[in-house]
Amino acid sequence: MNASEPSFATPILSGALHYFRVHPDQWADRVQRCRAMGLTTIETYVAWNFHEPRRGERDFSGWRDLEAFIGVVADHGMQLIVRPGPYICAEWDFGGLPAWLLADLRDTSQIRCSEPKFLALVDDWFDDLIPRLARHQVTQGGPIVALQVENEYGSYGSDTAYLRHLRDGMAARGIDVPFFTSDGPEPVMLLGGTIDGVWATANFGGDAVANVRVLQDFGTRGPLMCMEFWNGWFDHWGEQHHRREPAEAASVLRDLLDAGASVNFYMAHGGTNFGGYAGANLEGDIYQPTTTSYDYDAPIGEAGELTEKFRAFRSVIAERTGVTPPEPPRDAERLSPQRVSVHGGSVLPSLRGAGRHTSGPLPVSMEDLGEPDGVMHYRTRLRGPLADAELTLGAVHDRAYVRACGDLVATVERNDPRPVLLQIPAGGLDLEIVVECFGRVNYGTGTPDRKGLLGPVRLGLRFVHDWTTRHLSFAELADLAVDEAADETLPWLGTASVTVDNPADGFVAPAGWGSGVLWLNGFCLGRYRSDGPQRTLYAPAPLWQAGENELRILEFATPGRDLEIRDRPDLGA
Repeated sequence: MNASEPSFATPILSGALHYFRVHPDQWADRVQRCRAMGLTTIETYVAWNFHEPRRGERDFSGWRDLEAFIGVVADHGMQLIVRPGPYICAEWDFGGLPAWLLADLRDTSQIRCSEPKFLALVDDWFDDLIPRLARHQVTQGGPIVALQVENEYGSYGSDTAYLRHLRDGMAARGIDVPFFTSDGPEPVMLLGGTIDGVWATANFGGDAVANVRVLQDFGTRGPLMCMEFWNGWFDHWGEQHHRREPAEAASVLRDLLDAGASVNFYMAHGGTNFGGYAGANLEGDIYQPTTTSYDYDAPIGEAGELTEKFRAFRSVIAERTGVTPPEPPRDAERLSPQRVSVHGGSVLPSLRGAGRHTSGPLPVSMEDLGEPDGVMHYRTRLRGPLADAELTLGAVHDRAYVRACGDLVATVERNDPRPVLLQIPAGGLDLEIVVECFGRVNYGTGTPDRKGLLGPVRLGLRFVHDWTTRHLSFAELADLAVDEAADETLPWLGTASVTVDNPADGFVAPAGWGSGVLWLNGFCLGRYRSDGPQRTLYAPAPLWQAGENELRILEFATPGRDLEIRDRPDLGA
């Protein structure tokens, strides 16, 4: 097959389902649900940082077994579209790029272009990844029918040499199915994100007829296709949960199919940003971290629920294709609601001596230590006496808890970097700053988003030097020793025991808590925040065990005293 001349049975009816957002024991169930909506194809990104969170530590096993996911798709008679990046956006931390890149590429303009350093790192990754995909192409008897070149590049840059390098490199590594690009349906984006001989598709959520016409006028090679039909949307912390009326979304789908276009539902099933993988956006200078839930108001809900939107889309697809889709699987069982007490204490004393650390004149970022997630801790000593000394932290990414001689004196937000007034006695004081880090920006020119204290710290007009920088990963944080005598000192780590008769889907509600991280039986469910809209964290059935289960909660702001296990989600709808 000539990769520059795609030929498909149309319409292509595809749905986005990201293996890294769904527990592997549930892959088959979610694929079956997509098929029951009338889809014939699954689409997934490949998240580089999911497989190589630390440089040189690659993992394609267990949850990261991409080829096993491909096998599940094939076993259910579905085709597969793969979007291997290296950048994927996807509301995923750093757009799927590994954070350790930022230690090598100090200039923030060096990513996503033909900068030799960046290309060398991508080539090394593709040497491992692409052959794993090549052996599952439809030309080799597998389900993969197309691969994307980069991702929405027309919204970012114009380096066509970079795009050609990616395309030619994938071809040289064995890809012989069609390549495609996807961009916004605007001439400036299509011109920046496409290259000659590669099938161009567009991403949009409405105005189907007009946007299909833009593709027609642009002269795409291959089927007219909406590669991301945004039938819902993602949420940021502190905002409202997004909802889209099923009938209105189904009307756009009908218009798309009537215009002769193919479609990829983004998302068919959104899943969850487990661990620290949720991304973020920048609206001007305002930082907007994405929630742990990636429900997306998709037709198949975060826990596999079949929604009204699912039924509306299924009806349109059956009506337009004349084919009745198979029946979906039964809904999953849910845990019975219960409330459990949490016991714990401060982890600040143990945090001061744990993790990886370095000393030097300036604070160091998480990325400079080669780490992808967790918490940063900074210490220095300030000389006195000084009255009303103004401490300015510079760039805080993302929330800093400032302590003087152990006492919390201020919380400084990335979006509100106000100075802190200190009263420094003659003997001086110990200054320590714990930085709670949320997701890295995943879209636009703000994507090189380092974490920790980034700007110079100043006391008045002079710089503060001589820092000890310490990093603790999520895994290390969950195992910190607790000081129960310092019960009111934050951060606070608590443990709760949950007994269940039979494992089933559940939703953990940290009602009354402020901001932190939750683990179930050692697995990081993700971040929670009291500003919503998300009020529960999804805890899928495969993470539970019959009998006793352990929940751990790390709180930075306002500890509660119990946790609820619920039988339904609360996403703020």
